[in-house]
Amino acid sequence: MNDFLFELPLPEDFSLTACLEYMNRSPLECLFRTDESGVTRMFKLEDGPVLIRLSVSAGNRLSVTRLHGTAPGVLEHEWLARYITEWFDLDRDLTPFYRLAEADPLLQPLVSQHRGLRIIGIPDLFEALCWAILGQQVNLAFAYRLKQRLTEVYGDSLEWGDQTYYRFPGPEVFTKVQIEDLCALQLTRSKAQTILTVASLIASGELSREELLALPSPEAAEQRLLQIRGIGPWTSQYVRMRCLRDSSSYPVGDVGLQNVIKFLTGMDRKPTSAELLVLARPWHGWEAYATFYLWRALY
Repeated sequence: MNDFLFELPLPEDFSLTACLEYMNRSPLECLFRTDESGVTRMFKLEDGPVLIRLSVSAGNRLSVTRLHGTAPGVLEHEWLARYITEWFDLDRDLTPFYRLAEADPLLQPLVSQHRGLRIIGIPDLFEALCWAILGQQVNLAFAYRLKQRLTEVYGDSLEWGDQTYYRFPGPEVFTKVQIEDLCALQLTRSKAQTILTVASLIASGELSREELLALPSPEAAEQRLLQIRGIGPWTSQYVRMRCLRDSSSYPVGDVGLQNVIKFLTGMDRKPTSAELLVLARPWHGWEAYATFYLWRALY
């Protein structure tokens, strides 16, 4: 069953191929499956799970097709369209970023090679926070392994063909989960506690993406996140970038960013936070996109 649902217009500077290359960076990714021409992901709608595939149509539009599961209604069509738009940052004009990147010696080769790559967002706040928490002070492969374990144990799943598709668990799932349960998946106690704290705040309505976006500035949203024990500057900056769609977010504490700047500039040490801030002055307002493209040089 291939049930065409709708199409979304694509901005001029968009390459699904470049986005898929980024999304395919780890074989441990458990929340979607990519191939040469598209990506397939499970969503949970009011009447049940649905398996959605995205690909580019002959008319250079993003085609959204239902492969399996419940048929979405009108409002769910709107929700899916909004989610996909935010997932691929489709409504952002990258012309100013590409203009400044073309004049930047570090960014120019990267934007030339990967033009059309968009920041792949994480529209769900709980998922974004969990991914950032899991990634604290560990390598990327282990962070993916932790996400895979958390998703397989607590998330929803759907069987189709010879594959199992997963959806990241919602915060309400963790209301009766104990720290020891998460530690059994190899999370540290501090990470387990932070995830349970965040789950409780979101499930109770004390914290929401809508609340953060309604604050006067991204910096105010960051300060709100920093009030949560276990959420530090790197985590909050990461959430600003991937979930709150803040193009000025700049995670200077990110080891990957430090390593790629060291490599590209030929430094004999990692740059300091102060040096990274100076380096980013020409990127004002587009620090998140500069970071995302610099990360691309790591794989």
